[in-house]
Amino acid sequence: MISRRTFLKTAAASAPLILSARVLGMEGPGPNETVNVGLIGLGGRCQDIAGTCLHIPEIRIAAVCDCFQPRVDACLNGAGKDRGWKGYTDFREMIEKEKLDGVMVETTTHARAWVACHAMAMGMDVYIEKPMCLTIAEGREMVQRARKYQRVTQIGTQQRTIALNNWASDLVKNGAIGTVTEVLAPNFVGPLRWEPKPAEPMPEGGSDNWWDLWTNQAEFRPYHSDLHRKWAHWWDYDGGGVSFGVTGWGTHSYDQVQRGLGTDETGPTEILLEEPVQTLPSGKFEERQPAPEETGAPYYSMARFTGPRARMRMKYANGTVLNLSLDADWGPGLGCIFVGEKGRIEINRDKISADPRELLDAPGNPGHLQVPETQPHIEDWVRCIKTRERCTADIEYGQRSSSLCYLVNIARDVGRVGETLYWDPNAERFTNCDEGNAMLSRPRRPGYELPA
Repeated sequence: MISRRTFLKTAAASAPLILSARVLGMEGPGPNETVNVGLIGLGGRCQDIAGTCLHIPEIRIAAVCDCFQPRVDACLNGAGKDRGWKGYTDFREMIEKEKLDGVMVETTTHARAWVACHAMAMGMDVYIEKPMCLTIAEGREMVQRARKYQRVTQIGTQQRTIALNNWASDLVKNGAIGTVTEVLAPNFVGPLRWEPKPAEPMPEGGSDNWWDLWTNQAEFRPYHSDLHRKWAHWWDYDGGGVSFGVTGWGTHSYDQVQRGLGTDETGPTEILLEEPVQTLPSGKFEERQPAPEETGAPYYSMARFTGPRARMRMKYANGTVLNLSLDADWGPGLGCIFVGEKGRIEINRDKISADPRELLDAPGNPGHLQVPETQPHIEDWVRCIKTRERCTADIEYGQRSSSLCYLVNIARDVGRVGETLYWDPNAERFTNCDEGNAMLSRPRRPGYELPA
């Protein structure tokens, strides 16, 4: 196993000269060739991704990687058994030794940019779980590296490859409900701040330096299982990654807003915190029978979290208002409601409703998915690796939907209730809030800087 010193030394270096032309993207797999990939970060989400990949003939999992050896062992003894997968605890070693076309980055959020940027520098096309970054500035650096190294990128906002979602989004963009005046989206739960706790014994099976690697850019803390297993709850590691959390379900919802408004490469210009932040349940959870048009009904029981919440409002340059006010037990928790001069369209994951109802009878309605929800998304990435086209959830689009999440968290943390914060989506900075600008990036621990 590679030591931390050796690992960090190689991580800071430029891409090895021995990499082949194919790995560097000068040429890619042919139309009929199989795309060889490595999986990085072997948690629960990665298990779902791996299972979907097994149903796609054009993709082959060649190797898997996690900094925690027991997870590698469990994967090789489970899904990887008899499939010839190789196991690693160092993703750079995996890339150097295996003939890969790309990697799928399913790590913790706070490690995602570091892994993805090093992988791109080494010539890998990347599939990156959402949210793709921990801060807005970090996300912009990821976009810059993708463009510099001419990488094919797909962010895990899979609603962009669900045909029904895109058909309904195009109805909105093409004027089926007239000019969109308002979009309604959920009032998602934000992340918690970590309170120091006594150290717990390290779990068995990790290397001497695995907790350092796991901590990555964040402040190094003594091991605790709540950090290791519940990292998505805490500000230092995610932006609210639980169900009905700002970066958990919120990334999907806000990406749906962006897709429907046609604002894929920009963002709002005004942000308003309407009330003080309070620790509240994510919904009222009243006993009631959801109406047939409530697209979020299947998800209501999954979103029973308590955390910091506050209603917010954003405005785009064209005057469209985004109201972040819906609870977890009413409305489209993974989508949004577009309100126009001629009606409204609610878009959730592979489910839509409309008023008037006749809007759903427009030509071309593709119906519901007949395959796992992530399958079209991975297939799109594989196709683009071969054609070198932009994916449907390109990294720039991911940056914009992730930015909405972090703008929510920043505005709540700044706490200027009733005062409009002005956001420049081109410069990706506030023009009247220095406190907010100070939160666009974070210090990184030495050894975990992004590659130059």
